[in-house]
Amino acid sequence: MSILRLIYLGLAIVGTFQPMRHFLVWSADNALTVSNLITAWTTNAAATGLYWDMVITATALTVWILAEVYVRRDYWVALICIPAIFAVGVSCAFPLYLFLRTRPIK
Repeated sequence: MSILRLIYLGLAIVGTFQPMRHFLVWSADNALTVSNLITAWTTNAAATGLYWDMVITATALTVWILAEVYVRRDYWVALICIPAIFAVGVSCAFPLYLFLRTRPIK
């Protein structure tokens, strides 16, 4: 496995656990409901800006993955990144997608 692929894999792992650690601390202090999440995401202008940044990034990444899977037709494993976008976050799904995308060509 190349150094580049190892870096992508490492970033996907860090991108899973680092943000989730903060989310779990927040959810332990607050009831985990949709209304509480929306309130937290719109607490101030900075949080709202980051929220919209992530929504747009997640949407663009989803469209990119779907487009590449459609064009390549042999790349179905990349679809696992779409649930990762919305269940874990872009910080996990994007490096995971790059890890899968840079696999050796057969």
